[in-house]
Amino acid sequence: MRVVIQRVSEASVTVDGQKTADIQKGLLVLVGIEDADTQEDIDWLAGKIVKMRIFGDENDVMNCSVQDIDGDIIAVSQFTLHASTKKGNRPSYIKAAKPDFAIPMYESFVKALEKELNKKIQTGIFGADMKVSLLNDGPVTIIMDSKNRD
Repeated sequence: MRVVIQRVSEASVTVDGQKTADIQKGLLVLVGIEDADTQEDIDWLAGKIVKMRIFGDENDVMNCSVQDIDGDIIAVSQFTLHASTKKGNRPSYIKAAKPDFAIPMYESFVKALEKELNKKIQTGIFGADMKVSLLNDGPVTIIMDSKNRD
């Protein structure tokens, strides 16, 4: 499972002209799922994301987590995070999980984030054409892969 974590001052997701998610200070998390992913990957990433100290404290040092600042999270499914660009100029998405596996894994990931953060996680709509808007704060952008925990 791959995630791109962006610290935001604000973020939103719009589908067919309707906002499905809208937050102020917090995290926008893009999520890519592959067939090899398990509940262990979900639990590990959810714990790391919620506890990751990437928000400033009273001295503007990155010592606070999204939980510490009572921030919010938007989770957006994004199969393109598993693009392979080894051959040619057209990315291959063969490693990205198909919806029958990816949807329940994505839903489980959102539930794991909610359990860790102890509040509702806002989302996009799986498989929809989404317009994601954000004001990246910092910018702070972190890429994590549950298969590479070093």
